Amino acid sequence: MEEESEVVKTFAELGVREELVKACERLGWNNPSKIQAEALPYALEGKDVIGLAQTGSGKTGAFALPILQALLEYVNNAEPKKGRRPDPAFFACVLSPTRELAIQIAEQFEALGSDISLRCAVLVGGIDRMQQTIALGKRPHVIVATPGRLWDHMSDTKGFSLKTLKYLVLDEADRLLNEDFEKSLNQILEEIPRDRKTYLFSATMTKKVRKLQRACLRNPVKIEAASKYSTVDTLKQQYRFVAAKYKDCYLVYILTEMPDSTSMIFTRTCDGTRFMALMLRSLGFRAIPISGQMTQSKRLGALNKFKAGECNILVCTDVASRGLDIPSVDMVINYDIPTNSKDYIHRVGRTARAGRSGVGISLVNQYELEWYLQIEKLIGKKLPEYPAEEDEVLSLLERVSEAKKLSAMNMKESGGRNKRRGEDDEESERFLGGGNKGGNKGDKKSSKKFKR
Repeated sequence: MEEESEVVKTFAELGVREELVKACERLGWNNPSKIQAEALPYALEGKDVIGLAQTGSGKTGAFALPILQALLEYVNNAEPKKGRRPDPAFFACVLSPTRELAIQIAEQFEALGSDISLRCAVLVGGIDRMQQTIALGKRPHVIVATPGRLWDHMSDTKGFSLKTLKYLVLDEADRLLNEDFEKSLNQILEEIPRDRKTYLFSATMTKKVRKLQRACLRNPVKIEAASKYSTVDTLKQQYRFVAAKYKDCYLVYILTEMPDSTSMIFTRTCDGTRFMALMLRSLGFRAIPISGQMTQSKRLGALNKFKAGECNILVCTDVASRGLDIPSVDMVINYDIPTNSKDYIHRVGRTARAGRSGVGISLVNQYELEWYLQIEKLIGKKLPEYPAEEDEVLSLLERVSEAKKLSAMNMKESGGRNKRRGEDDEESERFLGGGNKGGNKGDKKSSKKFKR
């Protein structure tokens, strides 16, 4: 395949139509990624495809382009009725495990289909169902959905059916098969046409994914664009073994050493994201939290602030570890080591995407050592230690301790762990609106006060 990939350098040479090649160029996709170069020829031939690829590899293009090309050819080749070309509604459906990923996939479809009048609808939880029903009434060509909300509409929305479906995509299939989605997914598969093209994309090939493959796909071509569990070569990975009581000092030290970087910090709990964002903002950093406890609009608001550069630190749970396309992340910090070592792959995959370089740093305390060793075993390498003089790090202790006290007080005032949903939104609004202490426009300057 290496020799072939040296010859095939453009989307046009892979068989992609000119209208779509131009759309790719507008998105900055000058050359196909590895998964695209290997999957597109088979997908364009009309074969079912299983794609195994690490995060950030360009999977969306690998399934969106053949669907859009098939849609174009369907319209162009169909017999006109009463002088009008047919407008195929509900041509393709993409299933995604998270709301954010679904919205992002739809955005890429719309960008690629901007010259061909593509209609796309997103069906996810956390958004008004009536708005979605109106969108379905406009007969979209492509639906991107989470399984639960799609099934809600299939079972309740009058006049909506997927009987004409030609393409089904299961993105992040390993996550679609957990118990949260299994029932809805089975119900959807029972209702949609068996005579269709199916693409299954997954970071890992689990037993459940194999089972789904046998049930869903017909003579599929399997494309494996990466080893089973791997991180990209452009990612610089390090760890630092620290005492639990000093972990916050090390975190602040690392952030002050790279003050202009965009960073994602992963914590284990939703409360942990709020606490840490408050702490960092009281120290002058432009941090914003994102977690599953926030409403959909607040999560998207936080994500957009981060993408736009208004905040350069996103403090998150694993809700943000997969699928989100945030191309400018310079550094990922594992503040809490994940108990499932596969989650590490997805977290650090937020940086060093599409050939860019990036840094992944794991702060390991005495209680997390076993989990960290499992990560090294999984990726098959011993990571180097992050260099830092402990005396220099601990010089921050007093200021960090004070910031933690302020953060704890703010959490207590807002109801902490037992707050109602509306109160959670109010606290999110303080971050999104810049109303909390330390969240003003001078944050960027004040974060440099720690530089020695």
